Amino acid sequence: MNVTTESNRFTNIFDSSTNWENGVTATTTSFKSLSVDDQLALLWCVYTEMGRSITPAAPGAARMQFAEGVLNQIKQMSHTQQLEVMRDIAAKRNTQISRSYGIWSVNTKLAFWFELSELMVQGLVAPIPSSYKPCAEVIQLLEAIKELDFGQQITVLRNAVVNMGVDPFAD
Repeated sequence: MNVTTESNRFTNIFDSSTNWENGVTATTTSFKSLSVDDQLALLWCVYTEMGRSITPAAPGAARMQFAEGVLNQIKQMSHTQQLEVMRDIAAKRNTQISRSYGIWSVNTKLAFWFELSELMVQGLVAPIPSSYKPCAEVIQLLEAIKELDFGQQITVLRNAVVNMGVDPFAD
């Protein structure tokens, strides 16, 4: 199955005959080519549409006590500031919160985004604006992720969030 957009940027992003690794690699590469806002929107869509099946894999192994302080800081911010913090993390901007995020384990990072999506649903964190209309690439990637098996979905999400933020200990 070929999936294409007007821009043809994502031809063959997901082909059911593609092997496990190639499906993950193609989807991860496509995610990373999205704008920061589209990456955030896709994460939100994945967690809200598929979160119930995905979340048990991450929080169980996560050390959420490391993320709780940051989540509490974010909850105290205005919606504009909250969105900017999420953009800073996704864009790897060197901020205090982005540096905190950068040292967490991948499971804590996954759980952090899940918790943010839950806080968005509760109205405690800036939600995706109701006027937001996902671009064709976001819709296509969401569908591609849904077609992956559970292990591949988790791997794609890990790949998406692992390098966000700034690791203050990296060279």
